[in-house]
Amino acid sequence: MTIRAALFDFSGTLFRLEHPELESNGPLMRALTAPVGIADGMDPELVNAWHRRDLDPDVHRWVHVRVLKDSLVADAEAFYDQLLAPESWVPYPDTEATLEHLKDVPVAVVSNIGWDIRSVFELHGLTHLVDEFVLSYEEGVIKPDPKIFATACERLGVDPRHAVMVGDSEEADGGAESIGCSFRLVNPVPTSDRPNALLDVARTIPV
Repeated sequence: MTIRAALFDFSGTLFRLEHPELESNGPLMRALTAPVGIADGMDPELVNAWHRRDLDPDVHRWVHVRVLKDSLVADAEAFYDQLLAPESWVPYPDTEATLEHLKDVPVAVVSNIGWDIRSVFELHGLTHLVDEFVLSYEEGVIKPDPKIFATACERLGVDPRHAVMVGDSEEADGGAESIGCSFRLVNPVPTSDRPNALLDVARTIPV
């Protein structure tokens, strides 16, 4: 079936959060970037807020700062701000080439996120390759809820059966299949370890 629109996850798919302190602390990296679930050993009083973090920027800040403090990160407030800085997000080597490869179909970034990632795309000169940003904190719904994928398809003006979702989580991003989208999985490894997997996936999409 011909694909008439492409949906992409943000973290672990098009970009990756890369920070020296996180690269040396695997559990903290997983806690901050895992698309679903909670970190091992999380304080029970944080669990509810953690599940709501991508729906409310204030909750996002509060619960992440608490996790950072619990992980003994010095000056957790400042560290949190660094994590949201566009400079802390590194595009995969083939991100631009992938979006260019699909420039003849509309593209949406569909992300569970508690802050505005548009500045990341602006920093790297990629905004013109994205037609829509469908962000959980703006939409009031998080993946894998089918509503967020349906919203993306509606804004791109395509039937979900003619759209593909590309992401790093079968549980979260794979939820697009519930409305008829096809799904492609990529591995959220460091950017240096994944030079062309995204472009290889894009080349399998019949547009």
